[in-house]
Amino acid sequence: MKRVSVKLKERTPGKKSETKRMRKQGFIPVEIYGKGVENVHAWMSVNDFLSLPHGETFLMDVEINGQKKVCILKDVQFGWLGDDPIHVDLYDLANVTEIEVEVPLEFVGTPAGVEMGGTFEAVMHSLTIKAKPTSIPDKITVDVSNLGLGDALHVRDISVPEGCVVIDNPEETVAVVIEPEAEEVTEEEQPQEEETQQTSE
Repeated sequence: MKRVSVKLKERTPGKKSETKRMRKQGFIPVEIYGKGVENVHAWMSVNDFLSLPHGETFLMDVEINGQKKVCILKDVQFGWLGDDPIHVDLYDLANVTEIEVEVPLEFVGTPAGVEMGGTFEAVMHSLTIKAKPTSIPDKITVDVSNLGLGDALHVRDISVPEGCVVIDNPEETVAVVIEPEAEEVTEEEQPQEEETQQTSE
């Protein structure tokens, strides 16, 4: 599993002047919490946040005031435009033996049904798994090349790395190949056909 290192600055909660100043300087408020650990309030540079991996799961080696913690990104709140991060939650893994986490799915291959005119549609883009923090994969690769027209891929069909247990319903649909729609004669075309027949008579 990929690991990234991030240095944070200590944050004093409730101080509006500090919040305003730090936001102007390009920092995002961070909350670190976990099982049996004291909550930590911090600031993360926007540049550091933007450099974090996207589309995969990763561990974070966090340093604040000389103390080091191993965390996982738990949640990110964005502004109303949807692209401006305004708050980050990190989960401290110090006392965690297993954790439930969403792992992105990566679909590879061209479904056989697509080559026959069908359309591939991903219904789920991640799986929720339970595993030791060190056993969590960056992503789960799924080969969809054998999917034919009208075929569906379910959670039960996906193989996950050793040490991982899937939490999602096994019967849930992950992806489908939709059959092409049959062409229909429109109402505008019908009168033209009748008119042609009358002319020939």
